[in-house]
Amino acid sequence: MADVKSLAEQLVGLTVKEVQELADVLKNEYGIEPAAAAVVVAAGGDGGGAAVEEKTSFNVVLKSAGASKLNVVKVVKDLTGLGLKEAKELVDGAPKSVKEGVSKAEAEDLKAKLTEAGADVEIQ
Repeated sequence: MADVKSLAEQLVGLTVKEVQELADVLKNEYGIEPAAAAVVVAAGGDGGGAAVEEKTSFNVVLKSAGASKLNVVKVVKDLTGLGLKEAKELVDGAPKSVKEGVSKAEAEDLKAKLTEAGADVEIQ
């Protein structure tokens, strides 16, 4: 048990460069993929299979208005609740965030509506 605790203390004390070197050794010499190694290290080395945290908050970014700028301004106005002038300024200032911190489903819905209007949209 003392050996395991010592190993855990060493892992916690590794620098980013040392972690990268460890990942390379595990992959090249033992066939263990670095992502799997990161999960084991994050789980404290117990191999419990701690789940990797999934992103739950997304930003919808308007990259460009495309050919149908007027349609995109109308959709941005409807989706954000902005006034016509503010929606136009947002579209003119692309790339800009249309909405931030939304769920994945809402982000996908916003992207679909903006894309349908002719905009180039990205979810971050």
